[in-house]
Amino acid sequence: MRVDPTSSGIRHVPVLAHEAVRWLVWRNDGVYVDATLGEGGHAELVCQQLTGGGRLLGIDRDPAAHRVARNRLRAYQERVHLFEAPFSKLGSLLDEAGLQAVSGVLFDLGVSSAQLDVPERGFSYQSSGPLDMRMGPDARLTAGEIVNSWTGDELVRLFREFGEEPFARPIARAIVRARSHRAIRTTDELAEIIGRWGRARREKTLARVFQSLRIAVNRELEELESGLATALRYLEPGGRVVVIAYHSLEDRLVKEWVRREASDCICPPGIPVCRCGHRATMRPLTRRVVRPSSDETARNPRARSARMRVAERLSGEREEP
Repeated sequence: MRVDPTSSGIRHVPVLAHEAVRWLVWRNDGVYVDATLGEGGHAELVCQQLTGGGRLLGIDRDPAAHRVARNRLRAYQERVHLFEAPFSKLGSLLDEAGLQAVSGVLFDLGVSSAQLDVPERGFSYQSSGPLDMRMGPDARLTAGEIVNSWTGDELVRLFREFGEEPFARPIARAIVRARSHRAIRTTDELAEIIGRWGRARREKTLARVFQSLRIAVNRELEELESGLATALRYLEPGGRVVVIAYHSLEDRLVKEWVRREASDCICPPGIPVCRCGHRATMRPLTRRVVRPSSDETARNPRARSARMRVAERLSGEREEP
């Protein structure tokens, strides 16, 4: 979820709100999962559609977001169940709720504006705060531990793989050199070291390096893979997965997952006879990514990078959880 900067800070407007909910809610008596509850923006819109007695499970690993979402969804408390957990716990939470199937799962990925705008969380290079970046207390690693203890080669791989940063090696060297004198404790200290290599594109370099640290701290790509796999196991025929991604690594992972699950064979090219035994379980409903309108990005510039994909569970025997 991304905050509308024109808001008062109390009510938050999720990205692609109506588009996501329109794709997600295909029956008003279904059970839906908002796997990235945030401050409840998408969840509130989903609840408004559940006129046939449907239910919503909201999941988020951030306790601060939970407090806001719980207050926002008070009017729907009889049909809403909230859990503080990462994606990887989705299966056990559904079991705990006594659910064998769900009608749809929404993932609104990335860091929220509410997290970015609190310096104490350490997500932003635009303010001074501790090098933390944990989305929830379940994350054991902090950005400060990575910056101050990982080897130079490990930092290079991190910045290249998770940040796609062309200056990964000189930035890693600069970090190792700086921390040899004293530990790097704050976001602005790290930003000063990184910014020397950004040159004309300083902002992009800072964004890429901070993104790579955040992804590593919260194991975001592993959590997404786990969440998608669990969603597939629990979706009823016709059930939908809606994913809103904010950078190419997430979107590529989702795109490849949909492509694989929509294929009857995933054998490597060149094998004349299928040996994998894979059968299609999903079909894409959006052939191309759905992006925010120009009006939405004008209201909320942080929505510019959003890309939404939707896929539907095929009819037939559902995999056992």
